[in-house]
Amino acid sequence: MTTQLEQYYLSKPEPYQGCLLALRHIIVNAHPGIVHERKFQIPFFTYKGKKLGYLWLNRKKLMLGFCLDKSLQEVVPGVKPKDRYESFQVDPNEDLPVELILQKLHYYLKRIDEGEERPASV
Repeated sequence: MTTQLEQYYLSKPEPYQGCLLALRHIIVNAHPGIVHERKFQIPFFTYKGKKLGYLWLNRKKLMLGFCLDKSLQEVVPGVKPKDRYESFQVDPNEDLPVELILQKLHYYLKRIDEGEERPASV
């Protein structure tokens, strides 16, 4: 029996399915602490309980996004913190930008690790 998360990948036509599966493999294997789950009806990745990134196929646009969790951002009085997202389109018919993906992943993983080391704001 397939899970809803697996079904998400299997329901997509080629070449998107293969590209999504390859992206999932790259992300999950970038660090053993990355958790793969379904959130907001799409594949989502977390690290140490913080939002890390997502994969999203919207019509024929395949997007890979990264997230800077609001809990990791500097507190500004009077400003309600929001998660910050950064995304880029991936062409399933071209080679994946593996170096760029890993560079972004490691940047966001480091931000999460550094955020845990900071004392909580009062």
